[in-house]
Amino acid sequence: MTGRGYPGQLNQELLKQLGADVAIDYTKQKFEDIAKDVDVVLDSIGRDTLARSYGVVTKGGIIVSLVARPDESELQKHAIRGTALDVGPSSEELAEIGQLIDDKKIKVIVSQTFPLSEAMKAQKQVATGHTRGKIVLRIADEPK
Repeated sequence: MTGRGYPGQLNQELLKQLGADVAIDYTKQKFEDIAKDVDVVLDSIGRDTLARSYGVVTKGGIIVSLVARPDESELQKHAIRGTALDVGPSSEELAEIGQLIDDKKIKVIVSQTFPLSEAMKAQKQVATGHTRGKIVLRIADEPK
């Protein structure tokens, strides 16, 4: 990917490379105007985004929120299901995820790597909400 183009365009290209059928530029479009009758919404934002998601889920579908509890009255109104997902990783699950990455079944996108001494700088980057991919903290140099 080159540095040409505006950030939204680069994000659109990345989403297409990752397999998205339709990529929505939230700075220019409302997802609820485009997404219709989806089976599953995975909400990682909450607040207004969660509130706008109820109407895009097909009857019998589900909203899974990583940050909030879906509103029971909205779920009933739209005849959909909802749940909040809150889990802690286990060593077995992390090993399985690592194997999926090694087998190239999951593509990991690392946007920036910081030395551990710059953890505060890394946290500030994450807090911007505009990081594409993962931020990695390097604890030590890899063995030679």
